Amino acid sequence: MGYLLNADVTVLANFTNPNTKVTVDFSYVILDLYHDRNFIATRYIEPFSVVKGESRFADVHLMASQVRLSNEHSLELKKQMDGGRVEFEIRGLFRARSKLGGIFRYSYWLNAHCQMVVGGPPAGVLIGNKCVTKR
Repeated sequence: MGYLLNADVTVLANFTNPNTKVTVDFSYVILDLYHDRNFIATRYIEPFSVVKGESRFADVHLMASQVRLSNEHSLELKKQMDGGRVEFEIRGLFRARSKLGGIFRYSYWLNAHCQMVVGGPPAGVLIGNKCVTKR
């Protein structure tokens, strides 16, 4: 029958605007949390802007309550927790917009894919991560 997963994950996301001439407006930001390719939780972030050449940090709280897991997935998660290294994936979808001068607006979608390894519960601190963002 499987098991039920409760998860409480907080991520400090860094949104960087390397462009030194324009501000970037993020009008749509969704982050999804996965374990072993299984969807666990999602979070919408309110629109915000990142001024030219700056970074903005967002404290993103992802919470899952009673997510059904298969027997195989439950065993894999338990094995990772017992080993002290739990692997998660975060996928993000962002709509970004820049204004060049007063007339030209440039809008585009960004996709982020991050792989994270955290310590086992209850502490679960970040051990390692790798993130890639593409248009």
